[in-house]
Amino acid sequence: MSFPVAFRHEHPIAMAHRGSGLLWPENTMVAFQGAVDLGYRYLETDLQITSDGTLVTIHDDTVDRTTDGTGLVSDHSLEELQALDAGYRFELDGDYPHRGEGVHVPTLEELVVTYPDGVFSLDLKSDGMEAALVDLIRRLDLWDRVVVGSFSGSRLRRFRALVDRPVATSAGPSEILRFLAAARTHLPHRPRADSFQVPVKDHGITIVSPRTVRAARRLEVPLIVWTINHLADMEGLLDLGVDGLITDRPDLLRTLLAERSRKANREGPHDG
Repeated sequence: MSFPVAFRHEHPIAMAHRGSGLLWPENTMVAFQGAVDLGYRYLETDLQITSDGTLVTIHDDTVDRTTDGTGLVSDHSLEELQALDAGYRFELDGDYPHRGEGVHVPTLEELVVTYPDGVFSLDLKSDGMEAALVDLIRRLDLWDRVVVGSFSGSRLRRFRALVDRPVATSAGPSEILRFLAAARTHLPHRPRADSFQVPVKDHGITIVSPRTVRAARRLEVPLIVWTINHLADMEGLLDLGVDGLITDRPDLLRTLLAERSRKANREGPHDG
């Protein structure tokens, strides 16, 4: 199977969702480092843009939920944003272990430079950042180290129109619907996307099934499922044959993958 370069480092792909918002303050260097320490190469994160045009890794368009500040990310300069405490709201067992520890909202540049072997799944959360992302990809030579997606089809189209070299993208909502229709009808289909990053179900529609796993395999487009946090679900999806999992419990997934690898090595190759 010939996946795009960004997806060839391991199989199945284990991807840490925002580093992990359950174990550490999400989308911070504390969370990303925690995932890397567990052996993760693939890190998922969200992008917003500051008032002075810097791409930062934060999910919401406001800072209220994850920092001690208030207001829109886009109304803050980078200096103002990074003065906020991005560990302030994170709670673990009734405690706030990262308050006052200098946890900040990272820039995307800080993230990719800190982990030169990392591959980053980037979710464009707001309009107006497409050109800034393309500029950063060019300047830091990230062509094979990022996978760019968005829940906005128009945002994704604008990004694709701006790049002048191949860069992996994940399917937008309309592209996923076309993939599902083609899988159901067995009609020819060649997606523009280089990966399907999808939930098991969405609005009552089953997306991940034996049929769609087979269809993605025929297309040689990895099918990666989010956000899977329970061992039984992880095990079932891996048994089904998905190409990767995105999780808030990178500790559990890493342990499970190690156990499955040991079991496969003990059993050895099968004939036939």
